[in-house]
Amino acid sequence: MKINKINIPAINPYRTNQIKAEQVKEQAKIKTDKLEISSEAKKLSETSPITTERNERVQQLKAQIESGNYKVDPEKLASNLIKYYKK
Repeated sequence: MKINKINIPAINPYRTNQIKAEQVKEQAKIKTDKLEISSEAKKLSETSPITTERNERVQQLKAQIESGNYKVDPEKLASNLIKYYKK
Protein backbone atom coordinates (compact mmCIF):
# COMPACT_ATOMS: atom_id res chain seq x y z
CA MET A 1 0.00 0.00 0.00
CA LYS A 2 1.32 3.44 -0.93
CA ILE A 3 0.64 6.58 1.08
CA ASN A 4 0.59 9.79 -0.89
CA LYS A 5 0.89 13.27 0.52
CA ILE A 6 -2.31 15.04 -0.22
CA ASN A 7 -2.21 18.77 0.49
CA ILE A 8 -0.22 18.28 3.68
CA PRO A 9 2.42 20.96 4.08
CA ALA A 10 5.76 19.86 5.36
CA ILE A 11 5.81 20.52 9.09
CA ASN A 12 9.10 20.65 10.91
CA PRO A 13 8.73 22.16 14.37
CA TYR A 14 12.49 22.09 14.96
CA ARG A 15 13.15 24.16 11.85
CA THR A 16 10.43 26.63 12.87
CA ASN A 17 12.04 27.09 16.27
CA GLN A 18 15.44 27.51 14.64
CA ILE A 19 14.10 30.20 12.33
CA LYS A 20 12.54 32.06 15.27
CA ALA A 21 15.82 31.90 17.21
CA GLU A 22 17.71 33.28 14.21
CA GLN A 23 15.22 36.14 13.91
CA VAL A 24 15.68 37.01 17.58
CA LYS A 25 19.46 37.05 17.11
CA GLU A 26 19.12 39.36 14.10
CA GLN A 27 16.88 41.73 16.04
CA ALA A 28 19.39 41.78 18.90
CA LYS A 29 22.14 42.76 16.47
CA ILE A 30 20.06 45.66 15.17
CA LYS A 31 19.54 47.18 18.62
CA THR A 32 22.12 49.77 19.59
CA ASP A 33 22.90 51.71 22.72
CA LYS A 34 21.91 55.34 22.91
CA LEU A 35 23.30 58.05 25.14
CA GLU A 36 21.55 61.32 25.89
CA ILE A 37 23.27 64.06 27.86
CA SER A 38 21.07 66.58 29.60
CA SER A 39 21.62 70.31 29.27
CA GLU A 40 22.58 70.46 32.96
CA ALA A 41 25.29 67.86 32.43
CA LYS A 42 26.58 69.83 29.45
CA LYS A 43 26.81 72.93 31.62
CA LEU A 44 28.78 70.98 34.22
CA SER A 45 31.25 69.77 31.62
CA GLU A 46 32.14 73.33 30.57
CA THR A 47 35.32 74.74 32.04
CA SER A 48 34.76 77.07 34.95
CA PRO A 49 36.66 80.34 35.43
CA ILE A 50 38.35 78.83 38.47
CA THR A 51 39.70 75.96 36.38
CA THR A 52 40.94 78.36 33.74
CA GLU A 53 42.73 80.52 36.31
CA ARG A 54 44.25 77.47 37.94
CA ASN A 55 45.58 76.17 34.62
CA GLU A 56 47.13 79.55 33.90
CA ARG A 57 48.80 79.58 37.34
CA VAL A 58 50.12 76.05 36.81
CA GLN A 59 51.61 77.08 33.47
CA GLN A 60 53.29 80.09 35.09
CA LEU A 61 54.77 77.91 37.82
CA LYS A 62 56.03 75.37 35.27
CA ALA A 63 57.72 78.13 33.32
CA GLN A 64 59.37 79.51 36.49
CA ILE A 65 60.60 76.06 37.53
CA GLU A 66 62.02 75.29 34.08
CA SER A 67 63.80 78.65 33.90
CA GLY A 68 65.14 78.27 37.45
CA ASN A 69 63.45 81.43 38.77
CA TYR A 70 61.05 79.68 41.15
CA LYS A 71 61.97 80.29 44.78
CA VAL A 72 60.22 78.79 47.80
CA ASP A 73 59.75 80.93 50.91
CA PRO A 74 60.39 78.38 53.69
CA GLU A 75 58.71 80.47 56.41
CA LYS A 76 55.52 80.92 54.39
CA LEU A 77 55.51 77.22 53.51
CA ALA A 78 55.91 76.22 57.16
CA SER A 79 53.16 78.56 58.34
CA ASN A 80 50.78 77.27 55.67
CA LEU A 81 51.53 73.67 56.68
CA ILE A 82 50.83 74.48 60.32
CA LYS A 83 47.53 76.18 59.41
CA TYR A 84 46.54 73.19 57.29
CA TYR A 85 47.21 70.58 59.98
CA LYS A 86 45.71 72.58 62.85
CA LYS A 87 42.27 72.46 61.25
